Amino acid sequence: MNKALQNVLFYHQETKHSQQRYARSLGYMDWATQPDAFRNYEPTKKIMLPLSENNPMPPYSLLDASLPNAPLLKESLSQLLQFSLGIAAWKVSGGSSWAVRCNASSGNLHPTESYIVLPPVFQEQNNKSTIFHYAPKNHALEILAEFETSFWEHLEKGSFLLGLSSIVWREVWKYGERAFRYTQLDVGHAWQALVVSAKLLGWKITKLDTIAHSDMTKIMGLDQKQRFFENEIADMLLLVSPTQTETKLSLDILLQDLPKSYQGQANKLSHSMQDWKIIDTIEQATSQDHQAQTKVEKCKVSRKPSANAKDIILNRRSIHVMDKEQSFITQEQFHILLQSVAGSLDGNENATHLVLFVHRVQTYEQGLYLLLRNEKEKELLKGLMHSTFTWENTPFKHLYILEKNNFQLQSKIISCNQAIASDGAFSLGMLCNYTQELHDYGAQRYKELYWECGAIGQQLYLEATSLGLSGTGIGCFLDDMMHDILGLNSKHFQILYHFTVGRGYVDSRIQTRPAYSKPRII
Repeated sequence: MNKALQNVLFYHQETKHSQQRYARSLGYMDWATQPDAFRNYEPTKKIMLPLSENNPMPPYSLLDASLPNAPLLKESLSQLLQFSLGIAAWKVSGGSSWAVRCNASSGNLHPTESYIVLPPVFQEQNNKSTIFHYAPKNHALEILAEFETSFWEHLEKGSFLLGLSSIVWREVWKYGERAFRYTQLDVGHAWQALVVSAKLLGWKITKLDTIAHSDMTKIMGLDQKQRFFENEIADMLLLVSPTQTETKLSLDILLQDLPKSYQGQANKLSHSMQDWKIIDTIEQATSQDHQAQTKVEKCKVSRKPSANAKDIILNRRSIHVMDKEQSFITQEQFHILLQSVAGSLDGNENATHLVLFVHRVQTYEQGLYLLLRNEKEKELLKGLMHSTFTWENTPFKHLYILEKNNFQLQSKIISCNQAIASDGAFSLGMLCNYTQELHDYGAQRYKELYWECGAIGQQLYLEATSLGLSGTGIGCFLDDMMHDILGLNSKHFQILYHFTVGRGYVDSRIQTRPAYSKPRII
C-alpha cells in the first residue's frame, strides 16, 4: 500500500466522531481569524453579468426532459452561474447579515471557488480566450488571463471549461480536522448545482476524469503560489457543452498556450491561520491524478408538474428544526425523492448506497431500509451486515426493508443528538464501498466518493424543495455507531454523509432580502 493511501485511511479513521470523543477542532469560534466568505482578485478587470431573474425558465418537473440548447452568450453563462454558484438571498437578523447561496455548504462557509475558461464570446474579451474567476458576491467575472489558442477548434461550438477548487481553511476554521470531509461534500454540492443549472439551458456537463491534477492546477492559476496567502486546491475540471462528450479530452494545446503568469492577487481571507498538519497531509495525499471509472446511463426522473425551476433553486434552504407533527409524507413523495437519486447522477457507476431510517412515510412501516444504488453489491452487503436483516422487497425497486422498528432515538443519537434526524419523515446515511474504491482507483478516489455524496445531497435538497418539503445535510454523525447498527465490523463500507427530509420550521425573526438588490441591464 502506497504512502498516499495510508494517509487517506489514517485521516478517515482519525477524524471519526464517537461517543467517547469528537474529531479534534479548536473547540471555540475564533472570530478574530474568521475567513472572508468571498474570494476576489485585485487588480483585475471585472465583467458585471446581467441578472437572470426575468429569464424564462422551464418548470422544475422538466429538468430531465430534452430542452433546446441555449447559445453560449453572456446572458446564458450568467444564468448558469447565478442559479448554481450565485447568491440566492441575504438573511438579516439583528445587526448581522449573511448570504445564502444556491449550492449548499456545511456551516454556510463555502470553501468552493470556480474558474471559467472561455473562447472569445464577450465584447470585453477583445477576441481572445479568457480565464475568469467567478465572484458570486457581485455576480461578476474577474479576468485573470487573456491569450490566443486554437484549442476550441477541436471542441463542439458553444463548449467551454469550468474548474472547481477548494480553500479548505474556510472549513478548518470552524470544524478542525474533520473539515476536509465537509469541503469535499461541498464540491459535490457545487458540481450537482452546476449540472442542474446547465440542464435548464439544454447544456451538458462532463467531469473530465483523466486530466492530470497538475494540469488542472495550472489552468486555474493555483500553481502561482505568490498570488495566494491561503492554500487553494484544484478539485475537478468540467466540460460544458451542448451535447454529451467523452471524458477523455486532450488539453495539450490549451496548456501550451496559457500565459506563464495571471493577473490579480487573491485577497487574504484572514490575517492568520491555525496550523493543522493532518489537513496538509490529506490535501497532498488526495492531490493525485484521476482514473476513468465504469460508465453507466445517467439517472432520469419523471416528475409531477411543479413550480418554475428558478423558484425551486432560489428557495432551497437548510432547515435547523423539523416539525415532526407536520413531517408525514406520502408514498408518492417518498418515491419521487428516491427516484431522483437512485440512478447515477454523473454517468459513473454508483459507489454509494442509502441507508434510511424511515419515521413518517405513508404506507411504509417505521424501520431501517437500504436503497441499493448498485445492485451488483447486494450479496456482498448481505454477507457483511447483520444476518438477522430480512431484506424484504418494497414497492420501490432496489429498496429493501432490513428491520422493522422505531429508530427515531437511534437516528438522533447517531446524528450527534440532533433532533432533525428523528423529527422528519426520514433520515439517511450514505454508505460507500470505501476500501474497494480506494484500492481500485487510488487515494484521489477519497475525494470523489465525497463528491458523489455531496451531489446526492444537493439533488435531495432540490427535490424536497420542489415537493414543498425541507431537507438538511448532516455532517456531524457518530461514524462507527452507524456501522454497528448495520453490523459492519470491517472498514470495507463506510458512511460518509447523512441527510434528513421533512417539514421544517421557518424562523420569522430572520428577514430575507434579495440576493442582488439592483436589476442590471448590460
